[in-house]
Amino acid sequence: MKWSFRLFAFAGTEVRVHVTFLLLLLFVASQSFLSGQGLPAALESTLFITTMFACVVLHEFGHVMAARGYGIRTPDITLLPIGGVARLERMPRKPSQELVVAISGPLVNVIIAAAIWLGLGINTALYPSYDFLQSGNFFQKLMMWNIFMVVFNLIPAFPMDGGRVLRALFAMFMEYGTATRRAASIGQGIAMIVAIYMLLNHTFQPMLLLICFFIFMAAGQEAAMVTQQEATRNLRVRDAMLTDFRSLPPEATLREGVELLLAGAQQDFPVLDAHGGIQGMLTRHDLISALAEKGPGQPVVEVMRPCPESTQATIDLTQALETLTSSNCPALPVLDPISGELIGLLTTENVGETLMVRAALRKLRA
Repeated sequence: MKWSFRLFAFAGTEVRVHVTFLLLLLFVASQSFLSGQGLPAALESTLFITTMFACVVLHEFGHVMAARGYGIRTPDITLLPIGGVARLERMPRKPSQELVVAISGPLVNVIIAAAIWLGLGINTALYPSYDFLQSGNFFQKLMMWNIFMVVFNLIPAFPMDGGRVLRALFAMFMEYGTATRRAASIGQGIAMIVAIYMLLNHTFQPMLLLICFFIFMAAGQEAAMVTQQEATRNLRVRDAMLTDFRSLPPEATLREGVELLLAGAQQDFPVLDAHGGIQGMLTRHDLISALAEKGPGQPVVEVMRPCPESTQATIDLTQALETLTSSNCPALPVLDPISGELIGLLTTENVGETLMVRAALRKLRA
């Protein structure tokens, strides 16, 4: 995710923090300081917010470890002001496995809250005017925060944990794509109802409205992704790969890359050795950025992105798209399995065009 930086890595998963999270810490500290409570209150508020988000990281690692049990890697977790986002390579397609992965995050918060309650003998209660940032001591507030996370994350608003639990339950009785679209519609409906309620009752809460927007957009994106996976079923990489492409040799300069960029519609160029093997990819973004910083004489090998992931023409297209999504390159190299020579490029644009053509042909036949 752009504008994020690495904190640490654990069990093969990077924990990153978005710069906007630092703005949240600054805002909380300044509010406490300006309220007249001084520097100690500002430091305590900052420490509590940091501890809250440490619980968020543990929540996300609950998902990570459960997914790892099914052979699914998680490249990174990113902390945002609205929570944490674990970027799993994919979600399990078996409903029972997705149910386990989805419920594992809230289960971590249950364990934390129970540990505080049992280990420290802390007790507290919710009441209408309860404010976990103000009511109780540090550990009471931390226990209530974890209980809040459990309740909030289990709201059946896809793609939150509760929504994924709902999708898994639906998928036990119906087709996976239908289950996803139904759970996504419910999630979007809940987000709209909450947003409209706030606007009509003049209870405007920017953070909650932002969460509603995130749920609405993410649910739509997830439903669209599953629909695409359904459309690419029974297709191979060879059915959608780009075979008419231009490439650059390692000794080429950015000037030659610009000439290729302006000469046609292709935006990303593979850098090939003398035997047709791929060394990296020169993207349009990297080309323009390097051109402004280093000039047209810069060798492309110093600008290109390494593309360690690749695929083959006979691989299932859905599987290849998952690899492309997790890749750092905008195009997935398609290699000959014997010679290792580059024979094609798989891009989301080409896949989209392939699906549109197939849909038009189906409509014609119908």
